[in-house]
Order: sequence, then C-alpha cells, then structure tokens
Amino acid sequence: MANESFDNPISSDKVTDKPGLLEYAHSVGGAIVKPEDKGKIKGRAVTAMREQTDLQLSQLYRQMQLLAEQAKAIRNRVEVSERIYGAQMGFEPIVGHTYYFYEKKDGTDVLSLVAPNEWGRTNPFQRCVATVKMMADHTWDVTYHDSDYSEEE
Repeated sequence: MANESFDNPISSDKVTDKPGLLEYAHSVGGAIVKPEDKGKIKGRAVTAMREQTDLQLSQLYRQMQLLAEQAKAIRNRVEVSERIYGAQMGFEPIVGHTYYFYEKKDGTDVLSLVAPNEWGRTNPFQRCVATVKMMADHTWDVTYHDSDYSEEE
C-alpha cells in the first residue's frame, strides 16, 4: 500500500499550494471573507475626509478671526497713540508708567499725571477719556472711561 498513488477527488484547478493568498477561507476554521461594497467604502471614506477637512477649515477660520481681532487691536492702539502724541503734555512719558488722557471742553486732548479722583472740585477737564500706560513699542495700553466731568451750567 505504500506505493499506491492517491487519487485526489478535487480538481487540480481548485487546489493551491499557497492557501494564504486565496480571497476566501480555505479551511473550515478560516475567517469569513465577504466581498465589500466598494460604493460603501468610498462613501465612508469621503464622509470621513469631509468631516476632517471641515474641522481643519473651522480651526483655520477661528485662527483667522483671532488674527483679524489682534490686527484691529494693534490698529486701534496706533490710532489712540497718535491721538495721545498729538495731545498737550508737559512731561516726557516713560515706558511702563500710567497716565490719564483727558478731553477739555474746547475739544483739545491733554495727557496728565493726575488721576481723575485726585482733582477734587477743580477738575479742568470735560471728561477723562482713558487711563493709558506706555508700552515698550511706544504705543499705549488703553483702558477707556465713561466718566464725564462737565460742570453743570
């Protein structure tokens, strides 16, 4: 019996010497391989891609808004700084010090060392526009006031 040849009942075109490369399970315990709907795969991939790119675009939009707000704040600081440098002042401002920006009744601006609460009854200004602090770049950090010092007529 040792020399008897084995007659395989399975056709030779249905047998392989590399079963791991088959596109289907080659044994009873093998994993089930189901063909995927390529339309579903592409649909899920496109959906995931759109969600990710929308998230990235949203982040970029928020960053652009922040940059625009920062640019506007800098432009505002420059405008206020020009107005302050055009104001009357009897001293040379020092970086890091706090000053008070007033408007006179005639509309002219004055930069002062004296705070609004230090004037008492003799306040010569119509209103304190802002408290300002000179920055290192010689622009001004501005805190606006709504106080009005106009005398009653």
